Amino acid sequence: MTGRSASAALPPSLRGWFGPIAALAALVVVALGILYAGHSEPGKVDAWMRPAVDGVRPPWRYVALAMDFLGEPVGAAALVVAIVTGCLLLRCPRAAVLVVAGSGMAVGTATLLKSLVGRTIHGDGDLSYPSGHTAFATALALVVALLATGRLGLGRTVGTSLVLTAALVAGAAMGWAQVALGAHYPTDVLGGWCTALAVVPATAWLVDRVADRPAGRIADAGRRKRR
Repeated sequence: MTGRSASAALPPSLRGWFGPIAALAALVVVALGILYAGHSEPGKVDAWMRPAVDGVRPPWRYVALAMDFLGEPVGAAALVVAIVTGCLLLRCPRAAVLVVAGSGMAVGTATLLKSLVGRTIHGDGDLSYPSGHTAFATALALVVALLATGRLGLGRTVGTSLVLTAALVAGAAMGWAQVALGAHYPTDVLGGWCTALAVVPATAWLVDRVADRPAGRIADAGRRKRR
C-alpha cells in the first residue's frame, strides 16, 4: 500500500462499496423524513419498540445519561479533541480533518433536517427527527474505523465489515440511550444513524480530493522539470 493510500480519509479499498451504501442511507433518511414529516406521535415501529427500552431505571439510567453527555456540546468537544489528538500523534492529518468535518457535517445535516421534517416529541418545540446525538456518535465511529482500515491495509470485505460494525455499535449504544431517556423515537435514531452513513463517506471523499490536489500539482511540476 502506498503512503497516499494509507493516509487517505476514505481508503481506496472501500470506495467502490461506500458510494452505494451512502446513497442507500440517504434514501432511508429521506423516506423516513417524508413518512414522519410534521408528526408528533410515535409510528407503528416506534410504538412496538419503545416499551422495551423506554424509561430505564438505575443503574442503566446512569449509563444512558453518560452516553447522552457524550453527545452534548462539552462531552462531544472532549471526544473530538481526544480523537483529533490521536490522529495527529499517528501522523494522520486527513483523519484529523475528517473527525471535525465529518462529525460537524453529520450534526449540521441532522439539525437542518429537523427543521425541514418538523417531527416533534414532548411538545411542538422539541424537534426529534433525525437524532443528532446518534449521528454524531456514528460519525466518530466511522472516522475511527476508516482510519484503522487504512492504517492496517484491510481489504474491501474486512474493511467494510469493520467500518459498518463500528458504526452499528456506536449508533446502537447512543440510540438506546436516546430512546431510554425519552429524547427520541426509535425511527429518529435510525434516521440519525443513516445520516452519518450518508454524510461521512462523502465528506471523506471530499477531504481526499482537496488534499490530493496540491500533491498532484507537485508531482506534475516534478515531471515537467525532469523533461
